Amino acid sequence: MSDTFHTPPSVDPRLLEVLVCPVTRGRLRFDRERQELVSEGAKLAYPIREGVPILLPEDARPLD
Repeated sequence: MSDTFHTPPSVDPRLLEVLVCPVTRGRLRFDRERQELVSEGAKLAYPIREGVPILLPEDARPLD
């Protein structure tokens, strides 16, 4: 289920092993439906654009 930017339907698990939240340095969870990397500790969701995780706090969506 790719979008018009050819975002992959999943994130390589090896990438998730090395990426961390820039705020908490904690693990990130991939939300397949929203195409985001979620930091439960920071209560932020980082977007994935054109297959590239955008790990900038100012671009993250606050979690409710």
